[in-house]
Amino acid sequence: MKTNKKTTTEITPEKEARMALGPTNYKLMLIGFGIIVLGFILMVGGASPSPDEFNYDMFSFRRITLAPILVLGGFAFEVYAIMKRNKSKNK
Repeated sequence: MKTNKKTTTEITPEKEARMALGPTNYKLMLIGFGIIVLGFILMVGGASPSPDEFNYDMFSFRRITLAPILVLGGFAFEVYAIMKRNKSKNK
C-alpha cells in the first residue's frame, strides 16, 4: 500500500527576512514623489494683486496642461515603482 508523504517547505531566515520592496523600488518611489511635488509646485500662482481685477495668468499652459500631466505621470510612475520586481537569484 502506498502512502503519500507531504513535503513541507522550510522557511529559511533569508526568505523570512526578505522585504516585499527592495532599495531600487524605494529610490524609484522617491523619484515619483518628486515628480508629483514638482507638478503641484507648477500649479501654484495666478492670483490677482487686487480683487477688482481678473488675472488671466491662471489659465496659462503651465497651470492648466503641464502641471496636471506631471502629477498624473508621477502617480503612474509610483505604480510602476511599486510593481517592479527585483531581479534577485534567491527566490
